[in-house]
Amino acid sequence: MTRQRYIALLRGINVGRAKRIAMADLRQLVGELGCTEVRTLLNSGNVVFNAPRQAPVALAALIQDALVVKLGVAARVMVLVSDELDRIVAANPLLPLASDHARLLVFVFSDPGAPALLAPLAALDWAPEQLAVADLAAYLWCPAGVLDSKIAVAMGKLLGDGMTSRNWNTVCKLQALCAGTVKD
Repeated sequence: MTRQRYIALLRGINVGRAKRIAMADLRQLVGELGCTEVRTLLNSGNVVFNAPRQAPVALAALIQDALVVKLGVAARVMVLVSDELDRIVAANPLLPLASDHARLLVFVFSDPGAPALLAPLAALDWAPEQLAVADLAAYLWCPAGVLDSKIAVAMGKLLGDGMTSRNWNTVCKLQALCAGTVKD
């Protein structure tokens, strides 16, 4: 059976006091699901692993269910195939604008209909913020900071927990972890 490299992004864990998960426990949980070469990045629910080829949505549901059953934590999980992450990185049109990669966000969707829902927001002038929407992700440049982003608030109202975000630095580290060029 052919194995594939995947990235799981857990939404809203280890933020404040709710939904606390130790990364060692998360690695063990994903490993117990039959995944190999399981690595985590940072303490915010980023997991890179190998698994038999299957639909990312099926893997996301498997991890999501196991989180509740084994760790008692309900969190939305989005899963990408490593080449999808490569496409997300390559397609970022806002990279030339971003002077601080911690303020350049990538929003990954759980619903393939999300780009159509976000298209009207992308057509608006949010200056100095910028929003670009692609098939697999949306890109948000928020020079005044993430917490003050009007676009992020509007996106949250439209998509709720149907998306999760990572800053550009984290996305690039995940890509390097998938390629085996960085340690966790």
